[in-house]
Amino acid sequence: MVTLLSPLFNFAQDKKPLPKTFDLVVGTYTTGTSKGIMVYRFYTQSGKLAYLSQVDGVTNPSYLQVSKNNKFIYAVNELPKGEVSAFSFDAKTGKIDFINKQSSLGADPCYIAVDKAQKTAFVANYSSGQVTVLPINKDGSLGAGIETVRNEEGKGPNKERQEGPHAHMSILSPDEKYLFYNDLGTDRINIYRFKPGKDSPLTGANPSFVSVTPGDGPRHLEYSLDKKHVFLATEMGSNVFVFDYDGGKFKQKQVISLLPDGFTGKTAAAAIHLSPDGRFLYVSNRLETNEIICFSVNQETGALTFVSRQSSFGKNPRDFAIDPTGNFMVVANQSSDSMFVFRIDQNTGKLTQTGIKVDIGNPVCLKFTPAE
Repeated sequence: MVTLLSPLFNFAQDKKPLPKTFDLVVGTYTTGTSKGIMVYRFYTQSGKLAYLSQVDGVTNPSYLQVSKNNKFIYAVNELPKGEVSAFSFDAKTGKIDFINKQSSLGADPCYIAVDKAQKTAFVANYSSGQVTVLPINKDGSLGAGIETVRNEEGKGPNKERQEGPHAHMSILSPDEKYLFYNDLGTDRINIYRFKPGKDSPLTGANPSFVSVTPGDGPRHLEYSLDKKHVFLATEMGSNVFVFDYDGGKFKQKQVISLLPDGFTGKTAAAAIHLSPDGRFLYVSNRLETNEIICFSVNQETGALTFVSRQSSFGKNPRDFAIDPTGNFMVVANQSSDSMFVFRIDQNTGKLTQTGIKVDIGNPVCLKFTPAE
């Protein structure tokens, strides 16, 4: 229900005028009122959302990706015996139809990436710690997994959270020559070379990883608009690491905290996204913070400067999405069954509440896509 109160597409570099509407595809946990994946029509002039459709019977589609041609959706099924599901997608109507599913060859998959050629999917299995490679067929269906990679050595200083590897994100480099995966359990970004079309498309790179502060727990990363810098949000440390990036190599240059001075409560960073014009970086923080933090980005060096923090008006903002015009942000509050729309001041990057709220069960992943 939508009530009124008192980002696998690079829209930013598209020279065509942006349309007035987009689809917002929402992944959820189905342990509460949600039954699967939801689709809303988003209106860029007002920030309003209108329900279009949903697909039920999809268990815990906690992270998803829309294919580059906008015809397919791929979702993890976050379960002890993990699965990955493929769906056809009609962007005009928002209709989603199930195609097939495959094992993720691991436990509790939490992230999926798809290459531009729409031939390969990469799935991060959190609890079992490995990344699985699955082929994608011409009809959009998923083939059985062909390869897994895992850091067999590592542990971290936090005995409860870092008793072993925990893959949290699997993402291709901008030129798709490398696959990076963040390992919360070992405090590493692991680096692999990717060569499509082979039975074993991943090989270890040199260097094979970059480490962060022990106990910080790498979660998600984002590229700068010029692809010369990488921003990493750490879940356990609630920090953002800034790296210079070149050809599969990372050089750390800054660490900046998400926390207000003197904060001593529980915290867990979640999503990290760049504004379409590349000038602002936003990160969500959960548990006892429940905020969206904004940083300005130095366009030459990639260095971050704190701008503002904004309440998410809910509990555990697991994800958020910036609409392709850069004027609005939709925030998904996982534990309070809500999404809120905020207006973005494109001059300052600051957020203000619009009064638009959507009631939805356990939203955890948001993806904007063209409404063709």
